[in-house]
Amino acid sequence: MEAKAIAKGLRVSPIRARLVADMIRGKSANEALAILTNVNNKSARLTKKVLDSAIANAVNNNGADKNALYVKEARVDAGPVMKRHFFDSRSHIGHRDHRTSHINIVVATKN
Repeated sequence: MEAKAIAKGLRVSPIRARLVADMIRGKSANEALAILTNVNNKSARLTKKVLDSAIANAVNNNGADKNALYVKEARVDAGPVMKRHFFDSRSHIGHRDHRTSHINIVVATKN
């Protein structure tokens, strides 16, 4: 039995969010929550929200036991890039890209 949660358009770079997703992939749900609680960065806080939502979907919609869940899939995809321009030296136009992410988490029960 599987349940998933997706958060789209989050204001965090996909490269930074993938570092956090790699830490919880394949872990039990309780262990993944403990890891995300103790990591002090923005992508960990956002990933924890998505994981909480996926666990709630599994428990409330499918009647799964929270202690039997594990993180089957944790994927971070690149979202749209907000391109910002500013005046740079020697009359050039500089740019600063604000990248966004889509975080997908699938939890499943162990057989």
